[in-house]
Amino acid sequence: MAINLTETAADRVKGFLQSRGKGIGLRIGIKTTGCSGMAYVLEFVDEVDDDDSVFESQGVKLIIDPKSLVYLDGTKVDFAKEGLNEGFQFINPNAKDECGCGESFTV
Repeated sequence: MAINLTETAADRVKGFLQSRGKGIGLRIGIKTTGCSGMAYVLEFVDEVDDDDSVFESQGVKLIIDPKSLVYLDGTKVDFAKEGLNEGFQFINPNAKDECGCGESFTV
């Protein structure tokens, strides 16, 4: 099982962690929401829970809870700017469909 960041996404996370002044990595998870059923959740992590899985990609620790890992295995996270919009993008091989706005997905 693995989750990876592109170099662009890793640089962005490193910058956020540096400006935050603390944190050991980035938690990537899912929550039930949206018109397609699930949405991605990102948050900075100061402590790893005992049941978390920890991956390292491009020098960034990625922390995943066991329930989310099933849905996120093989996912690549990128960071892109499109016009005035910018944000993290998820290339998830487990996603069968996304809603029209791209905020949620289904497996």
